[in-house]
Amino acid sequence: MNSKKTKTNKIWGERMTSKPSYLLTKINASIDIDKKLYVQDIQASTAHCKMLAKQKIINKDKSNKIIKGLKKIEKEIQQKKFKFSTFNEDIHLNIEKRLFEIIGNDAGFLHIARSRNDQVTTDFKLWIIEASQILKNEIKNLIKSILKLADKNKEVMMPGFTHLKNAQPVLFSHYLLAYVEMFKRDYKKFSNVINNSSENPLGSAALAGTSFNIDRNYTTKLLNFLKPTDNSIDSVSDRDYALEFLFVSSLCSMHLSRLAEEIILWNSDLVNMIAIKDKMLTGSSIMPQKKNPDGAELIRGKTGSVYGYLNSLLVTMKGLPLSYFKDMQEDKKPVFETHDTLILNLKIAKELIENIVPNKNNMKKFSNDGFTTATDFADYLVKKGLSFREAHKKSAKLVNIAERKDMSLDQLSLKDIKKIDSFIEKDVLKILKTENSIYSKKSYGGTSLQNVVKMLKKLKKEFK
Repeated sequence: MNSKKTKTNKIWGERMTSKPSYLLTKINASIDIDKKLYVQDIQASTAHCKMLAKQKIINKDKSNKIIKGLKKIEKEIQQKKFKFSTFNEDIHLNIEKRLFEIIGNDAGFLHIARSRNDQVTTDFKLWIIEASQILKNEIKNLIKSILKLADKNKEVMMPGFTHLKNAQPVLFSHYLLAYVEMFKRDYKKFSNVINNSSENPLGSAALAGTSFNIDRNYTTKLLNFLKPTDNSIDSVSDRDYALEFLFVSSLCSMHLSRLAEEIILWNSDLVNMIAIKDKMLTGSSIMPQKKNPDGAELIRGKTGSVYGYLNSLLVTMKGLPLSYFKDMQEDKKPVFETHDTLILNLKIAKELIENIVPNKNNMKKFSNDGFTTATDFADYLVKKGLSFREAHKKSAKLVNIAERKDMSLDQLSLKDIKKIDSFIEKDVLKILKTENSIYSKKSYGGTSLQNVVKMLKKLKKEFK
């Protein structure tokens, strides 16, 4: 080996006459981040190598030798015996350099008909598919915990809110199932991420495809993709799958943050609708009495970083023409960090749900505060023949009477209520009770116990 080769020691061979500067090497290296892709890189390289042998582009002996070397490298990394080098930039060159050390010059045949451009996006897609499936499993676990809490507290009443003001009485179980609907959508969206990521870019090479007689359908089958990508230029420049992953993660994080906010509010001394078991609380360094819902607050807080990662990749991609640019090396950190954050937040949310104890008496009392059956009274008047707008006015007058008397609506006497209209009968007294309000909401998707029981049964079957 001549001195010039020793100096450059780079995969691009003899194009450069000296080694890169220290700072360029530092900014150019991504190995500290993309070494997470080693499993996918070896998987994709193995598939590519098998295809080259199948198509008689390389002989079977070379293929077997390369695959054996790749297996040895995978084992070394798993056993933490592999030495990652920033000089070799990324996971792809680190593995290739080690393959040369293990099997010699035959390692050079592996890179026939591919580029790092299609190599990296293939690895990244495989990783995102696996990560999305893991997140789906965590979402499913959270949903099951929410269903368990809802099932255990099917008949517990609470106020439903608009504008953080008591609106109408609902079942606590129905309220919880609203969050199940959110996480169901996240679950389905991660399925979409998997499906949309399942096009195989391997074989697109640098951007133009290759003149070798490769079989992209074969590598697609080996790597469990659904089909090969249709355009080689788009294949290497596409990061929509990473952005979709980040977007769905952001949506899921938003849902988690809303749930965390509810838990914080319900657990506050001002509201006191739930207690949280001590294992999910922290204390204060100065106030001995404090029990703080820090887990919920951190779920809420960490959501901001997830949003930031989505925005960072959107900004990176927005100004890039086709096809590949080194800017795109910045795609992995946002995705990896988001994945780790979301996994943790989902697990913490599940633990929080499992350690919530509803203060049933407070919930029931609050469900009647704020004249929450006023709409039921208006509906009662409509069923007696009034238009809803007229009934709305009369119901507001009843609320004013109750407010002046400092009573809830169900505490008013029939005499007081008949001041609104003489045709009102004794049956109105049932209408104004919160439990009757809840039981009457039998429209599909409503808060009646009958509906909740049906929905619990359906959801438990769906997420068993």
